[in-house]
Amino acid sequence: MKRYYIKTQIGRIEYFDILGENETEYRIRLTKIHDGYEKMIEDTMPRDLFTVCLKTGYIYELEETASSVA
Repeated sequence: MKRYYIKTQIGRIEYFDILGENETEYRIRLTKIHDGYEKMIEDTMPRDLFTVCLKTGYIYELEETASSVA
């Protein structure tokens, strides 16, 4: 499952996880965090909108960091 962060105001965190997809849209779970309050919404996002947001930098995927224990 990929996670994408959304550029927002300082003090807010917003991201979404892609839960599924078809030819025209993605099924996502959007999470909004502000002042210790967390709200989750499941919705759809058209593929065209996703592509535009990714290209403009409005959303971005955060690379997972691998850690190992010696």
